[in-house]
Amino acid sequence: MIPLRDTIEFVLNDHLVTVGFNPETGLKPTTTVLNYLRSLPFHKGVKEGCAEGDCGACTVVIAENNHGKLAYKTIDSCLVFLPMIHGKQLITVENLADKSELHPVQQEMVNQNGSQCGYCTPGIVMSLFGLYKNHHNPGKEIIEDALTGNLCRCTGYQPVIAAAKHACSCVDEDKFSRHENEILSLLQAINEDKTPVEISTHIQQYYKPFTLHDALKFRKRYPEYLIVGGASDIALRQTKKRELLTGILDISDIPELNYFKDNGQVYEMGSGLNLEQLKAHSVDKLHALHTILQHFGSLQIRNLATIGGNVGSASPIGDTLPLLFACKAKVRLQSESSVRMLDIDKFIRDYRQTDIHPDELITAMHIPKPEPETILRSYKVSKRKDLDISTVSCAFSLQLDGGKVKEIILAFGGMAAKTGRASKTETFLLGKFWTRAVVEQAMEILVSEFSPISDARAGAEYRSLVSRNLLLKFYTETLPSGQ
Repeated sequence: MIPLRDTIEFVLNDHLVTVGFNPETGLKPTTTVLNYLRSLPFHKGVKEGCAEGDCGACTVVIAENNHGKLAYKTIDSCLVFLPMIHGKQLITVENLADKSELHPVQQEMVNQNGSQCGYCTPGIVMSLFGLYKNHHNPGKEIIEDALTGNLCRCTGYQPVIAAAKHACSCVDEDKFSRHENEILSLLQAINEDKTPVEISTHIQQYYKPFTLHDALKFRKRYPEYLIVGGASDIALRQTKKRELLTGILDISDIPELNYFKDNGQVYEMGSGLNLEQLKAHSVDKLHALHTILQHFGSLQIRNLATIGGNVGSASPIGDTLPLLFACKAKVRLQSESSVRMLDIDKFIRDYRQTDIHPDELITAMHIPKPEPETILRSYKVSKRKDLDISTVSCAFSLQLDGGKVKEIILAFGGMAAKTGRASKTETFLLGKFWTRAVVEQAMEILVSEFSPISDARAGAEYRSLVSRNLLLKFYTETLPSGQ
């Protein structure tokens, strides 16, 4: 038997908090951090605007022990279940000021007239605080990325951007850096205890292990439970569909699943690596992956969402999947007794269906390093540039030999019930000269390979047209300079 505990601990602003889940507290294991905070006195700054991570009105910051330093991350509190912040510091807008002195990001919002109606302002301030703790003199691109997840209908953003620029140009010691050692000591004391958390009510069961060994034991014992990594997808089943999530296995705090390695011929990433971390790792290693992640949700969502979750959901519009197909990625699946590797296109079987056994967890992704001569590109078409779901996404891998196609992979999302390759088009292109005339012939074959649906995002005809044009776009980008 695995010893268990039934409470969680975290630091709320500056104070250690222990939370139990029982009728007296009124808390469920799937109570969101947003709703928990709003149940407390003097913590009403956090707001619910959308309950799906789109508006940023509920933005808070969490701080974690990262090799003896606090790492600060902005998150959407409407997507985070309360047990997920065990062992972390939760920082809200109410705690930013140092007695009567506003924090620099708050003061600059005042100086630059960055607030009008005020509903979204606390979330914006928390995004600015996260920016302040992570960047000194950030450029416009970094500032705008930090604010992409915060919607404001009043200010037009320019005063907010000005506030960010001024506040972060003079990053200095604040009360959080002065008290960092105290907070680190509190978090270390919590996290030294690796006893799994079991939260049991008459309608829900929630297990939170802290080692892979324990996670695999729980997975074998409760194969029907939902697996939560970042909850950016699973949480919507509760907040938007009002579904009762009766059994959850939370693997969001397992260090063995949170890593990135360069293994010589292969990039290996743990399934618990969040997409913002992966974005940072991929900028110089897999730029096509970095390109996709630049427009994946918002910073708040990327700080939660994991590569394992994006793959495991098997969504036909999962942004990373076409690129993983194009790179011939493999999924590592692990149980208590075995480990197996599956090609990504074999792992995803149908609409949101995968070849995962009831006792297995996705523990890693393996991406072979592209050959030096490989041309790799990824594209995403959506109604908005940022914080939007793909209408059509794709990734292409090409190797040429003497102007002829030696190898090609054309992978598409949003064109069928699952991410898939245009195999007939690939076969047609193999061995042919990479010319516009040949590509235009391939475009006609491509249209016949998929039967996309019409939905709220786009019509089937539009999707077919976009897929053709993306292949042509890829061709134009692969032409030698001067042609």
